Amino acid sequence: MTPARFPLTREVTALVLVYLYVPVFVLIAYSFNANRTATVWTHASLDWYGRIFVNPSIRAAAANSLILALSASTAATILALMAALATRRAFRGRGVSEAVLNMPLILPEIVVAVATLLLFVSLGVQLGLTAMILAHTAFCIPFAYLPIRARLEGISGTYEEAAQDLYANRLRTFRRVTMPLLWPGVMAGFTLAFVTSLDDFLTSFFLAGPGTTTLPVYIFSAIRAGITPEINAISAVMLIVSVLLVSLSFFLGRLRR
Repeated sequence: MTPARFPLTREVTALVLVYLYVPVFVLIAYSFNANRTATVWTHASLDWYGRIFVNPSIRAAAANSLILALSASTAATILALMAALATRRAFRGRGVSEAVLNMPLILPEIVVAVATLLLFVSLGVQLGLTAMILAHTAFCIPFAYLPIRARLEGISGTYEEAAQDLYANRLRTFRRVTMPLLWPGVMAGFTLAFVTSLDDFLTSFFLAGPGTTTLPVYIFSAIRAGITPEINAISAVMLIVSVLLVSLSFFLGRLRR
């Protein structure tokens, strides 16, 4: 008996999907509301989207988010690639190593954020963009590691053996054989780490310093004064960017060579 044949399975599934996605569509719809009051609809307008692109505070927060996401995802992808190559072969302690790499996926982010804050304060690390890059790099590693590791498992070792039979050393084999085959997984991991860092709030909130506010932190600060179509517009833009990046990561992970 398949789960689809259980009583009310489809109805419950449809109800859950409605509960999850209707608020998202409502947010996007009200981002086009011309009224200053977000919950009172008057007529459609693109004014709020124009305002968010000329608002200096939003532009500064967006720049900080992009710098943070690019730096953290690049560093995390490099470290994840090295970790995936190191754990490719079986060795004693491999399971423990992989568990440590994937630990940020299990631990509550609030705990990790508070612990990181205490660590940086104890070490005298100044809070700000550098501290956020270090913290984001740490928790983005598993998001980059998993696609790379999955791609690496699908690469047959015969290609590298053939290259070495043709007198290619390990570096040349990696550069000319392994890396081209692994590239879609690397880009998928980078994209997933990028969107994870871009959307993060808790760690950025705890570690942000003066002038290093990111978009999620800006939205949280602005929403305390009331929800406006401007906040809806920022959220809609971030939602669209996140969906596109996650879709790109999924597409890259399924590429074949």
